[in-house]
Amino acid sequence: MLNLQPILTCELLELRPLKHDDFNELLSAASDPLIWEVHPQPDRHKIEVFKMFFKEAMDSKGALAIIDRKTSKIIGTSRYYEYSPANSSVVVGYTFLSRHYWGGTYNRILKKLMVNYALKFVKTIYFHVGIGNTRSQKAMLKIGGINTGVQEISVSYAPPKKSYVYKIETPLT
Repeated sequence: MLNLQPILTCELLELRPLKHDDFNELLSAASDPLIWEVHPQPDRHKIEVFKMFFKEAMDSKGALAIIDRKTSKIIGTSRYYEYSPANSSVVVGYTFLSRHYWGGTYNRILKKLMVNYALKFVKTIYFHVGIGNTRSQKAMLKIGGINTGVQEISVSYAPPKKSYVYKIETPLT
């Protein structure tokens, strides 16, 4: 059975269950509007919108804090959701990293930790990426994600948005 909130570590990152006490530190990591400029919810850096995002993350019971092990600071979040034992699948998403961590190895390492852990329990990992989110689309291709088409994705606090659905079925190296 897949644990949706495992503790996963490597030399650079620690992933652990997101806690209510993480709100201010995660808000600080999310407060840069450039993080969200190509995202389906581009106003997520605003506190009133971020509060809804954080509540949904906590309610999901699959949200993880991403921690830089060198500084012990929260640098973003990701989550497992839509776990289906019957279909042997889970979705990874709602991921963001502070801009300081873009363009290097952090996103790849994050995805490697999450994908390789989940593939011990399921056959397919899916990712929902907004149609206009070209940065995340390129990142998915870099790690070997296969675009399977478009799907309407909804969140509790916003209208549904069309997203590409990528899949990965083999461990990341």
